[in-house]
Amino acid sequence: MNVQEFMSTYTNHPVLFIGAGMSLRYLENSYTWDGLLSKIAFGLFGDDREYLNIKSRNVENGNFKYEAIAEELQKKFDEVLEKDPDGNFQDINNEFFNSMRLGKPSSRFKIYISKLLTELKYRKNTNIELEELKKARKNVGSIITTNYDKLAQDIFEFNPLIGNDILLSNPYGSIYKIHGCVDNPSKIIITKTDYEKFKEKYELIRAQLLSLFIHNPIIFLGYNVGDENIKEILKTIFTYVEPNSDTARKIRSNFLLVEYEAGSANQDIVEHDIDIEGFATIRINKIKTDDFSQIYKALASLTLPISAMDVRKFQSIAKEIYAGGSIKVNFTEDMDSLNNSDKVVAIGSSKTIKYEYQTTSEMMSNYFKIIEEEDSQILSLINKQKITSTQYFPIYGFSRICAEITEENRLKEQQKYKLEHLIKDAKTSCKNKHSSIQNIIDDENISATYKNGAIAWGIWYDQLAKNEIIDYLKNFDDKKVLNTKNCSVCLITNNMPMPSEILNGGFTPTLPV
Repeated sequence: MNVQEFMSTYTNHPVLFIGAGMSLRYLENSYTWDGLLSKIAFGLFGDDREYLNIKSRNVENGNFKYEAIAEELQKKFDEVLEKDPDGNFQDINNEFFNSMRLGKPSSRFKIYISKLLTELKYRKNTNIELEELKKARKNVGSIITTNYDKLAQDIFEFNPLIGNDILLSNPYGSIYKIHGCVDNPSKIIITKTDYEKFKEKYELIRAQLLSLFIHNPIIFLGYNVGDENIKEILKTIFTYVEPNSDTARKIRSNFLLVEYEAGSANQDIVEHDIDIEGFATIRINKIKTDDFSQIYKALASLTLPISAMDVRKFQSIAKEIYAGGSIKVNFTEDMDSLNNSDKVVAIGSSKTIKYEYQTTSEMMSNYFKIIEEEDSQILSLINKQKITSTQYFPIYGFSRICAEITEENRLKEQQKYKLEHLIKDAKTSCKNKHSSIQNIIDDENISATYKNGAIAWGIWYDQLAKNEIIDYLKNFDDKKVLNTKNCSVCLITNNMPMPSEILNGGFTPTLPV
């Protein structure tokens, strides 16, 4: 069975369990456990000899015990920095002292780890694969990860949860960072002592995760079949679930381990037996491949009754009801009887309940998310709404995703006219050539009123880098401004891809000379 056929049987939103292999695949500044400790030791001692001495003292049955190695290295690291506060690691010491002054106990060792992993330096030529993963996030329920970095947050834009926060969480749209995060170095789990404390407090967290394992498909990414994390999870599950029960068979059928195999384009899933100490052999599904795009495409193509994000919204409302909040609850089939301020969860026949969501302005504000996820379901609502002549509506970008926009041709003609005049009007503020948006912002010869016009001009004539434009628009404080008649930056916001690509699609405006 290939991966597309396998995932087509899913009836619920899958959960991704992400390991170090994912960060190694996409980030330049990522390490194996051994690689991370080795780098720290080399920076501390100047070569690898002391690290090799530490490793030699922490071997069991031919396997290195990295949590014990980390324990010993942490002790040495903290001792060296304490004796030399103004040395090579002065910035780490300064952060440690600031934390202590605030009454927040910390570890120099873990602060340094967070410094090594905080910045996300993406590898070249990974954009295409990551774009496919972003398209899949609308179908992903939640993320569980043992990684400290923020790769998952950056890709999925889910809510990160650490430690006890996991216990009170909304399982949809969350990232369970079970071994900690660079944002909070003190909670990073890496040493032998950390793991022992973690296991003591793990029972309630274990119960929360077990619920996910029972009710959702689980896809392991960035692990190999012999990984201790995989074995520990299986041991946890089958401690509470009878191995030969229907529940156990359901869990096994929902498990998929994606194992990296260099150069492989394999798409077939096979069954694999894993020997778990103290348990019988446990059979799971596995695919070995180097083509992760096919995994992401299969996830993105899932047709489920409701998106994972809509489930999250519903659960947030339900949680507010349970907590006895101020939310007002009405059971009705007459939507017109509700106030505009009421939150609505509709229960009834689709013949009597009708709800249209996301206005055209909201679609424009959510442009990048809709494009990245190829959310054609939301875009189909365009047919039910009126797009005014003042809106710089992104019909060129949206029509590439949704082929069911009935007014596509008319809207394109409307945008051609608007863009022609936009560029013509922008000419008056663009006497100087600028190589970056920051140059335009800093140019005192351009008044604040014409800044966006100058940016639009620079975009149109390929003077500005596409990545810079996207970052600028994504981080724009007031998204509503981007939807107005006077905002020239809408040229790109609402008509991505780049204007030159729009031209290739048949748009040839009369540009000013």
